[in-house]
Amino acid sequence: MNIITRLEEAILIAIWRLEDNAYGVTINKQVSKSCKKKYSMGALYFALDQLLRKDYVTKDVKYYYHKKGGRSRTYYSLTDKGKKALHEVKAYQKSLWEGISELAFDVKDSK
Repeated sequence: MNIITRLEEAILIAIWRLEDNAYGVTINKQVSKSCKKKYSMGALYFALDQLLRKDYVTKDVKYYYHKKGGRSRTYYSLTDKGKKALHEVKAYQKSLWEGISELAFDVKDSK
């Protein structure tokens, strides 16, 4: 089984959802929205570097010199290995929660 962190999982899912529009800022927005937590760009790029080393994502730098500012963007996409890691994590989560009913979490407010 491929072991990934929760942040790596959220990033892989964000890249999958964003498809051809997965670059740093859009990935960070998607992850922050999904996790209901803001991540710094440094944390995001550190995790993306880890995913690159694991061969779960690829990156493609596109240059926009013809547009105002002419900045480049690095786009990310999932590899087959990254898709497999996500599939395994989903199956693992499902097996962990198997047999636990929602009623087990019927918690009363302690106020």
